[in-house]
Amino acid sequence: MSPITPRRSVLAVSVACATVAVGLAAGSGTASAGTLSGTLYRDPDTAVARWVAANPGDSRTALISSRIASQPASRWLSNFNLSTVQSEVSTYVGAAAGAGQVPALTVYGIPNRDCGGASAGGAPDLTQYQTWIGGIARGLGGRTTLILLEPDSIALQTCLSASEISARNQALATATRTLKAAGAKVYLDGGHSAWNAGSEQARRLVNAGVADADGFYTNASNFQSTGNETTFGRSVLSALSGSGVTGKRQVIDTSRNGGAAGDWCGDDNTDRRIGRYPTLDTGDANIDAFLWIKPPGEADGCAYAAGSFQPSLAASLATGAANPPTTTPPTTPPTTPPTTPPTAPPTTPPTTPPTTNPPAGACGAAYTTSSSWQGGFQGQVTVKAGGSAISSWSVSWTLASGQSVSQVWGGTLSVNGSTVTVRNAAWNGSLQPGATAEFGFIASGPAGASGLTCTA
Repeated sequence: MSPITPRRSVLAVSVACATVAVGLAAGSGTASAGTLSGTLYRDPDTAVARWVAANPGDSRTALISSRIASQPASRWLSNFNLSTVQSEVSTYVGAAAGAGQVPALTVYGIPNRDCGGASAGGAPDLTQYQTWIGGIARGLGGRTTLILLEPDSIALQTCLSASEISARNQALATATRTLKAAGAKVYLDGGHSAWNAGSEQARRLVNAGVADADGFYTNASNFQSTGNETTFGRSVLSALSGSGVTGKRQVIDTSRNGGAAGDWCGDDNTDRRIGRYPTLDTGDANIDAFLWIKPPGEADGCAYAAGSFQPSLAASLATGAANPPTTTPPTTPPTTPPTTPPTAPPTTPPTTPPTTNPPAGACGAAYTTSSSWQGGFQGQVTVKAGGSAISSWSVSWTLASGQSVSQVWGGTLSVNGSTVTVRNAAWNGSLQPGATAEFGFIASGPAGASGLTCTA
């Protein structure tokens, strides 16, 4: 840990210690204030779960099992290996889908990671980094996944020159678009409330391509209270809006923020506690999730090796924490985004109402504006099969005056004059009766897409 960044925490890098994931708004039901809903995925094979299984007689086991191992936390991808990352992601995401839940991944492989601190490492260069990101995207296979992209990559830039910052920003923006095209919900590094000012963090997020992302996450590198992070998040969102970027949401890491803040390195600190348990039921329209991005009990690299699971740390965090809520997993995988509005109104509602085309025949399409900014917008289209199974689909509409589509994910774009057509990707063309697929796009001009037609 460099002395010039006393307010941040070194992050774990061990894939073996990485854990669990998250469900989101691909699920049925109503999103609870944020844009996400569903049941969080709890990986049965994590460092804490393995320790609990191997130590049934330890006096700390019951506490750690009930208050930490029982909960979902983010699965980290931090081992740079081009040959295995696709299969690793595919296996993990597939297991979550089989459980009827949607996973979350913390992607941690940017070159010059942690500015050479205790979590140093990552890809040898940005070209190979994008190849690695491509493997992750292929592993997703179009299955909606919550991705926390590169902790500290935006908040920590003290070791980078101006040209290196520019190159990193471009790399993060490219990675965001690649992962979005594979169906991911992508959140960028927002630092935390005791680090950069909200306006400065927003400026950095804009430079790193947050307009193409779903939002940002905070507190993965520290222990600031949820209240502080919520206030900080609102200041970042306000500054983003002032820059013309709207419709974004915050994710807060609550894994270790139930006690004292202060000293950046938590390995020897016994006054920290587990914060809020992971949930998508945030009750706040600005916040998509409270997550355990950093798995409780994994070291920061001070007294113990970064990423190693330490039962003494886990027990300390769990002591005094409330018993976790009980949850019942869904019996079927989530497939359809919620259609009922959030219980609290979103701060930036869609700028145009959904355009629907009920599938009386082979298929239908419904459009909504997911975010907008000065001169452009992001749209989302849900394709729904009718009464018969289909093996492919295409959706067409006519561009309004001043509109042009620059990017599509979840489908293949073609434009003929003012007519836009998006055809299914290789992985989402086959739909059973009543099943849905989604694609999104970035466009310039006034928000909206009317007159959608779907053919199969």
